[in-house]
Amino acid sequence: MHLTDSPESGPADETSFDTFRQVDIRVGAIVEAAPLEGARKPSIRLLIDFGPGVGTRKSSAQITDHYTPDQLIGRQVAAVVNFPPRQIGKFMSEVLTLGFPDADDRIVLFSPDHPVPNGARLA
Repeated sequence: MHLTDSPESGPADETSFDTFRQVDIRVGAIVEAAPLEGARKPSIRLLIDFGPGVGTRKSSAQITDHYTPDQLIGRQVAAVVNFPPRQIGKFMSEVLTLGFPDADDRIVLFSPDHPVPNGARLA
């Protein structure tokens, strides 16, 4: 899934901190990455290790403009781990890997700039 809003758009409707905390955003390390065969848009399938609390989860990401599968192994990324699984073609994506669109609407992964423990939750 690839949804973006214009940088000129205003902020979303106000929400409470308690509602925000219901979205479980964790950091994990990519342990496997490969092209997602059969996808309508070029994508990479990821296996991400979120540590013992969450375990490993699968994700599909439309990030082929900036990344190759080989570049992703070992990289830490942020993902929402408590959305329901989503069918992407023949692939079941279990987490939503987070990124931001660059000036050309190509996704850049959201990840910590210093290593943190896998499974660390957004603070």
